[in-house]
Amino acid sequence: MRRNWSRSMMFSYFPIFLLTVSILIFLSFLIVGELSRSETNKANRISTGYVVDSLRSALNDVEISVLQEMETNHDYGDFLSGLSDEGDRTRLYNTVSDMRGILYRNQLIDSIYIYRKWDDKVLTLNGLVDREFFADREILDQMLAKSDERNWSDVRTLRLFSFDQPVRVISMGKPLPLPFGAEGVIMVNLSMYRLERMIDDMTNSQVSFMRVVGDQGNLIYSAHRENNMPEGDVLTRITLDKTGWTFESGIRAGELFAWMSVVSYLWIIIGILTVVLGTLYILYITRKNYRPIKAMMNRIQVLQFREQSLDSTSRSELVLIDRALETLINQTVDYQKQYDENLLVQRRQLFLDLMEGEQRGSLEEKLQHFEPFTDEAVQFAFIAAEMNRYEEFRRKYPAKEQNMLKLTLMNLFQELAVEEGLQGWAEWVSGNRIGLMTGGGELRTDKQKLTILAERYLRWVSDNLGLSLAIGIGPVVDGLEAISESCTAAETALQHKLSLGRDMIVLSDSLPDRSTLHSYKYLQMLSEIVREFRIADENWRQRVDELFRWFSSDQIKDEEIHMLLHMLIQMLDRELGQLSDSLRRMFAETGLQGYYSEMEMQATLEQVHAVILKWLAEIYRTYVSVNESKSYRAMISEMKVYIEENFDNPDLSLKHLSDRFQISGKYASHLFKEEFDMKFVDFLTQLRMQRAEYLLATTSDNLQDIAQKLGYTSSITFGRVFKRVVGVTPGDYRKHRMKPGTKADR
Repeated sequence: MRRNWSRSMMFSYFPIFLLTVSILIFLSFLIVGELSRSETNKANRISTGYVVDSLRSALNDVEISVLQEMETNHDYGDFLSGLSDEGDRTRLYNTVSDMRGILYRNQLIDSIYIYRKWDDKVLTLNGLVDREFFADREILDQMLAKSDERNWSDVRTLRLFSFDQPVRVISMGKPLPLPFGAEGVIMVNLSMYRLERMIDDMTNSQVSFMRVVGDQGNLIYSAHRENNMPEGDVLTRITLDKTGWTFESGIRAGELFAWMSVVSYLWIIIGILTVVLGTLYILYITRKNYRPIKAMMNRIQVLQFREQSLDSTSRSELVLIDRALETLINQTVDYQKQYDENLLVQRRQLFLDLMEGEQRGSLEEKLQHFEPFTDEAVQFAFIAAEMNRYEEFRRKYPAKEQNMLKLTLMNLFQELAVEEGLQGWAEWVSGNRIGLMTGGGELRTDKQKLTILAERYLRWVSDNLGLSLAIGIGPVVDGLEAISESCTAAETALQHKLSLGRDMIVLSDSLPDRSTLHSYKYLQMLSEIVREFRIADENWRQRVDELFRWFSSDQIKDEEIHMLLHMLIQMLDRELGQLSDSLRRMFAETGLQGYYSEMEMQATLEQVHAVILKWLAEIYRTYVSVNESKSYRAMISEMKVYIEENFDNPDLSLKHLSDRFQISGKYASHLFKEEFDMKFVDFLTQLRMQRAEYLLATTSDNLQDIAQKLGYTSSITFGRVFKRVVGVTPGDYRKHRMKPGTKADR
């Protein structure tokens, strides 16, 4: 050989070695610097987070203490109702004294006052003042006027009286009585000076800097009142959600990386030693590793090559060996891959041929080759599983995950069949449908195994993969050549999954003999529903329920169910679609398309029933609201049903009802009073208390859970209302095991 392979190997490795070592040294510096910056940033974020958490905790303590005082002290309720102004004014003095107590217990509070709505007066620590002459009435008017409630206001200047010094504060307003009262407002003003001192106590100006910025980017405060901000980037920004302030902080430049110089020199020395030792080692290991290569080269040199058969690039024996091995490996891999793919395609094609009823004689060779069933299997049945909401499945998962899930479903079908003592062969026959051929010895006498297999398959897929399937089971046939008959019956069974499905399993034995639809009967029922809709008769709900009972009893196909429901919508469109713009929009093509898609995605008849009933109810409410002057009884009846179904909604109110039924709140109140001779609030309270008595008597839920189930935000409010209506507290009611409907002696 003309080349010295030892020298070639050494000079091939050596540049890579030097380059690698250099890169490692350089990366080491970068990593150390990045780690130091990361730790510094982490420490700065922790310290800034501590400041923000401390302020948040302080604001929460102030808010909670004030709200607890308002909730538990009855002097404030007497003031709001005017009782403290009658006769002896000792109660009013007590209220002012209680307000002073709040200031003593909360050092951050600068001032506090209460606005009373019924006489438009403001109670301060110095007495009552008319709001018209109150110095801080501007912020009070803002708190009374705004609809979206925010905890704390922006920083502002406060001066309640002419002899007071102006101070910078942030304010919080809460309606009284709590939680949603409309009798007044309590205003709490926190001193910015004390908050700033609190921030200063938690920061070190020698190490870091901190500033507080408002929503608009304005500077609210700089720690330790530094006018000139220190140099250095802002490392941390944390927003205090209660005030909208952003805390910006960073480390002062020039002090953070001073210790890095010592580490840098150390790394340089270590790098030089590493290069020297590595060079010596690579010389040694190269010579040692060259020995077997030299022996191999000597054996290659013995071979006789014709010079004319080698080009200029083929003179290296190692290159020739490498090319030969690479070509051989690639050919082997390609051949194996092609062979496996051909087997899978042929096996699936055999499955499809059997489904289509291909003569077994023409498939005998393939059956002997693949042997899907043993000789013990003489009776067979076909099970078809269809994936519900297939379009949603395709949108949710990428193509790779779809293929993995389909492979899992196919293998699972076969494994569960084996566990049931059956032989199974599963293949995907279409995009959303998988087929399973099962075989056994006496399968006809033990058909229960097929149902158990289907139930286990459905349960496992639902619990572990979150997918919904429908399964059709064909009849048992003798011989594999008759499996196409079972396949046809199973696929036909899936066409009746809405009317025949029981837990998403349809047996072909339960298919109806008749195949014609009783058109006249259904058209008459659809006409009755439209007519009762037109006259605003509530019986249309019972008609719809009866229609779906017919679907189940007549065992009609899924496509016929969808056709009849589409016909119902078209008939309603002709009768009601042009009565108003709102109805016209509901029957527009864009609105109906979403409804049709939702209805066809449902997997059970009950789900389809729920969708159509919900949609018809929306149309009915809109239609009744359009004709409210002519049909207020239908409107108030629908409103009553809605209240009885949603009385546990904490947002249920006359405003909610007016938005829901597209009428004014005043008119809704008038209709309710006219029809039921009681106020809406009293009716709602009656429903909630009846439910409360039932829950207290029949469950062990705590009062807070019961309050939330009834639409109350707290157990305190629920307890007050319950005692006022029933006569005893909820705890005494449960303790004495009173029965629902029993009133306590007052």
